[in-house]
Amino acid sequence: MSEQLGLFGETEDQEGPKPVDLSSGPRVQYFDLETQKSAEDVGGWGNIHKMGLAVGVVWDSLDQEFFTYEEKDARQLVDKLRTADLAVGFNIIGFDYTVLQPYSDFDLQEIKTFDMLTDVKKLLGFRLSLNHLAQHTLNAKKSADGLVSLQWYKEGKINKIIQYCKQDVEITRDLFLFGEKNGYVNYQSRSGNPLQLDVDWKTTKLI
Repeated sequence: MSEQLGLFGETEDQEGPKPVDLSSGPRVQYFDLETQKSAEDVGGWGNIHKMGLAVGVVWDSLDQEFFTYEEKDARQLVDKLRTADLAVGFNIIGFDYTVLQPYSDFDLQEIKTFDMLTDVKKLLGFRLSLNHLAQHTLNAKKSADGLVSLQWYKEGKINKIIQYCKQDVEITRDLFLFGEKNGYVNYQSRSGNPLQLDVDWKTTKLI
């Protein structure tokens, strides 16, 4: 996959998201978490609920700051998400909420949520990774991956996990805001052709 957004045209004409200008309006929370264990550790992807929370990070559009949570803070994380007018994530419904659910009696599916992966899959008929969309839309990519995060957890390097998770949340936020503002995101076909996916991610419609 190409890492150059330039494949899709002149970047000067594209207006990127400006989170600092969003301190009014609905409370949108961008959320991601990292786990303690891998799918292999818990006996397969059917046991996501057993993976355990290592770190959760929320960016709040009204507070304009990150909120970080470790396993001991899981209930506070749930309480935070419940204050959102809209929670946004990438595979948040199928993965993040499933990991977090054992820590709360509250049904996380009741939170008003928009899952970008679900929408992209519905529009295209197949999945694309957050990293792929970020590379081709924002000219940004993740600094590590989930396997590295798992190793950090084993080594007790929680601060490294927090920084990695924050970057994931930033990418999630910026991708959503780009799509909301411009009405599309960029991706690449398997044969390497640059493509554009029209999206309708207006917060006012999603709430």
